[in-house]
Amino acid sequence: MLLVFTFESAGEQEKFEFLYQKYKNLCLKKAYDILGDYMLAEDAVSEAYIRIYKNLHKIEDPASNRSIAFVVTIAKNAALTMLARQKSTSQDELDENLEGDFDLEGEALARLDTQEVFAAIGNLGEELRGVLMLKYAHDLSHKDIGKALGISENNVTVRLHRARKKLATILERGGD
Repeated sequence: MLLVFTFESAGEQEKFEFLYQKYKNLCLKKAYDILGDYMLAEDAVSEAYIRIYKNLHKIEDPASNRSIAFVVTIAKNAALTMLARQKSTSQDELDENLEGDFDLEGEALARLDTQEVFAAIGNLGEELRGVLMLKYAHDLSHKDIGKALGISENNVTVRLHRARKKLATILERGGD
């Protein structure tokens, strides 16, 4: 399938090309980590860049940390959506294999809707959302997050704890 993107300005086209050239390998790595298959990861990244194109107006500075988080999060979502589709098509096989092996917590986590989780993350304040994104979307260490945000490692640990706790509360209440 051939995709043709039309841009309103040369600046938009340059922004998109920058995002693609700069972050496609990072997105591909993230998608591969989730899917474990290079071809599927490429498909997920293609889907991600279609979504990025549709939301290009939300990106002011393509080189900013916020833009990196945005792009990688979209790629991660695309891969998770693809993984969920794969799992739903083979759910009958999984049910047969898990007959006597039931893990309530694992089952509850597996059934969480990706969109629901990201909506809940969106309800967190910028301070908590930022550390979560840096930790889980970019796999940064506490030390690197501290450097990026100009805070101590201990502060990063505290913020991550608060973010996880608040996220769990939001998800328990159904996303409110």
